[in-house]
Formats: sequence, C-alpha cells, structure tokens
Amino acid sequence: MIEVRGVRKWIQHLDRRVEILRGIDLTIPAGQFIAIVGASGSGKSTLLGLLAGLDSPSEGEILLDGTAIQSLDEAALARIRGRKLGFVFQSYQLIPTLTALENVLLPFELNADGDGVERARILLRQVGLEQRMDHYPVQLSGGEQQRVALARAFIVDPPIVMADEPTGNLDSINGQRVLELLLDRSRNAGTTLVLVTHDPQVAALAHRRITLRDGQIIEDVETPQNDHPAAKRSALETH
Repeated sequence: MIEVRGVRKWIQHLDRRVEILRGIDLTIPAGQFIAIVGASGSGKSTLLGLLAGLDSPSEGEILLDGTAIQSLDEAALARIRGRKLGFVFQSYQLIPTLTALENVLLPFELNADGDGVERARILLRQVGLEQRMDHYPVQLSGGEQQRVALARAFIVDPPIVMADEPTGNLDSINGQRVLELLLDRSRNAGTTLVLVTHDPQVAALAHRRITLRDGQIIEDVETPQNDHPAAKRSALETH
C-alpha cells in the first residue's frame, strides 16, 4: 500500500544544508497498523507529512497504492489525497465556520459523488456525537473536536489513514477514547493506519513499530501478539 524508496529531506539555507531525513526505505502492506516513534526532532512528523503528500522529498520516491506521488502536480496530488487518504491532526484542523456535520461532510463533497449526509451522521453517531452535529468547533471540547476529526478522516472510506499525535492535546480519558475509536474504526474498515506517537503504550498497540533517530530508521519491529483483540483492549485499559 505504501512504499518509500531512498527518501531524503533537507532544508537549504544559504550554503548550509540541514538534513531532516537521511535515507528512508520502508514498505507498509495494506491493512497494517504502523506506529512511528522517536524523540522530538527525529523526523517523525516530517516523514508522515511526506507520506501524506503534504510535502515533497528532496530525493527519493514515495508510492501510495502504486502511484509515485512526489512527481505529481498539486491538482493530481489533491485528488490522490482526497480519495486515498484520511488524516487526523494533533490540533484537529476543523473549519471554525462549519458545524460538526459540515466538517465531516466536506471531504465527501469535494471527492465523492452523491449525498454523503446520512453517512456523515452515521459516523458522528459512531463516535458518540449524535447530539452535537449542529455545534460549531468553538462549542465542542478538545475530545469532541478530535472525534469530529476522526469521523471526517473516514467519510470517503480511504484505504489509508494517517494520524499525527492524535491524542497529544487530550487528557488521558479523552485520549483513550479517541484512540479506541481510531483503532476500532481502522480495524473494522481494514484500513492501513500510520500513526506518529511519542507514547510507548500507544506504539505497543501497533502491528509494527518503527523508531527514528536523527532522520534514520534505527529499529523496525513487528509485534504479532497485538493481533489479538484482547491484547489490544488490555493495553488500552492501562493507557
């Protein structure tokens, strides 16, 4: 589903080059849940942004479902993102002038055909916001806003969902609820999930943990015991 070949990312400032990613090779099969971990400044969020097509690599290739996205123009890239990717940001990124329902519906209206209103309502009910559909972001708590963002990420049934510290701005109770919803929805939909986190307990829930240091992968380990729902539930309860 995702292939990364020799990806490097640097920033050039006058005669000085700042290396952020130093040669990443990575393959993520369909349906796998990947956790990307590492210290602050290790390149986690930069890598996720490149995978999502939010930025382009300085060198190398990134393929989403067989399409090399680094060579696409913005219009083609937007179509790929709109149809194949759902993204959950740490800071929610809801549009303040739209209601919860309208925020969830927006990607559908931009990228799909037909009427997505009922699907948006179903997703909001599934994340426990049946009574908050007509509320604006300012009227919602942080946990509620992130649940709106989760519903929005799944509105077009994307084969890939990416999440950048989705519980980072939430207290432990809301963080646990958002994480449970994200994992349950991804598992039920068979989604490929790529999640950046600093929390080792969250990373332990993944099928596979990738650790970055100084822009390089230093560890790539599978955690097959987490294929069992009971193991995931136990870990969530201790989070």
